[in-house]
Amino acid sequence: MTLRKPGQTVLSAERIQTRVQEIAAQISRDYEGKELTLVGVLKGSYIFLADLSRALTIHAQIDFIGASSYEGSESTGRVRWTAEPASSLRGQHVLAVEDIIDTGRTLQAALERLKAEEPASLRVCALLSKPARREEAVKADYVGFEIADRFLVGYGLDYDGWHRQLPYIAAMDGE
Repeated sequence: MTLRKPGQTVLSAERIQTRVQEIAAQISRDYEGKELTLVGVLKGSYIFLADLSRALTIHAQIDFIGASSYEGSESTGRVRWTAEPASSLRGQHVLAVEDIIDTGRTLQAALERLKAEEPASLRVCALLSKPARREEAVKADYVGFEIADRFLVGYGLDYDGWHRQLPYIAAMDGE
């Protein structure tokens, strides 16, 4: 495979960090006095989850659920579980943290999986939402940015495992 290089910057590192701070402030207000568990949807959410959790002014536990539905730049149409939460979420206030809501299939499957844990509440925080591609009726309670239908990399988003570490978000070449 020839490694494709990212193209145009879509969201700068500074713009992302400003928005993460805003979202964290809102979450901190909404969950004040409650015990919150952030559940990152791996692998794409790990950078967003780390920055978001450090920006919170409330205490929160962190756990993960692993789901995969992409090969290259295309959704396979099926969700494969790669990791389960390490602790019980029963009775917890759970905030699922997702990098991007695209078709909504992965998030829908993750929400069904998390609901089976019987949390006290379950909400969603997504850095990016791509409504043009939505196939499932899923909605985030907290959204960083609504974006156009482009394939993006960086800040946790990848192309076949590459480019996740970029501090900004970019379109792939030719997009």
